[in-house]
Amino acid sequence: MAEATFRFSVPGDCAGQRLDQFLAGQLARHSRAFIAGLIRSGRVVVNGSAAKPSKRLHPADVVSGTLPQPQPVALAPEPIRLSILYEDPDLVVINKPPGLVVHPAPGHASGTLVNALLHSCPDLKPIAGEIRPGIVHRLDKDTSGVLVAAKSASALEHLARQFKERSVEKTYLALVHGRPRANAGEVTLPIGRHPVDRKKMSVRSRRARSAVTLWQVKATFCGCCLLEVRLMTGRTHQIRVHCTAMGHPLLGDRVYGGPTRLALGASQVPVGRQMLHAWRLTIRHPTCQSPMSFEAPLPADMNALIETLRRLG
Repeated sequence: MAEATFRFSVPGDCAGQRLDQFLAGQLARHSRAFIAGLIRSGRVVVNGSAAKPSKRLHPADVVSGTLPQPQPVALAPEPIRLSILYEDPDLVVINKPPGLVVHPAPGHASGTLVNALLHSCPDLKPIAGEIRPGIVHRLDKDTSGVLVAAKSASALEHLARQFKERSVEKTYLALVHGRPRANAGEVTLPIGRHPVDRKKMSVRSRRARSAVTLWQVKATFCGCCLLEVRLMTGRTHQIRVHCTAMGHPLLGDRVYGGPTRLALGASQVPVGRQMLHAWRLTIRHPTCQSPMSFEAPLPADMNALIETLRRLG
């Protein structure tokens, strides 16, 4: 199949624009980073000559070039069942189950959310020259709940900007050990890589970044409680680290010291994973800019544990 070509004459009102900025407006389906890569690779010329992304344009300049054919990503689509909360041509919102890895990585080459989306979303559009879903944010393997993925480069760029600008609202539900003295509060301890264990994060890191977590108690049980947690920043393991720093680690969180069994009277209740659920996500739609809010019901294991706590606690 022949490569797609384009040719634009620069209008007067675009005089002085950078080349990459001008093309981003003309080729709206593609990200600015992808367009900059096209220019640097020599696929774009101005008046027949190669140019840099930063070149300033003049009226009547002719910008032309070719677009490479999108290549299938080197990942296999897999028929993994997904709970889809919402889908349109721009994005898909999933209720991620616990135990599902979001993106392939060493040790998880297949069986991931990306493999599942490649199978369930046949209308994916090219992102950086590949047919793949745009993962805007991630949830840990054992964290469940709402996750949004872009289906085009332009949607990915818009959504990524919202996360970067912290205009997205992210609310979680967490079962934690013990009970805070107050009914609500804020944790502002910076978070960075653990000084000894590089697989962990810590509030005692030498190179910490600002992190803000808001929380309030939703329900109390024997020896634990359910928190509603809102993230104002998006650091790795932020809720897990901040809850541990409060002295209330997540139930089942082996990495950060959470208990894996609860003693309720004569019963020992096992906790198989960290009890953390991405409950609600509010974004602006990347095309129409309307606010959209999505809620994911609790997964079966967390819901069953809460019911057990209510019954026995």
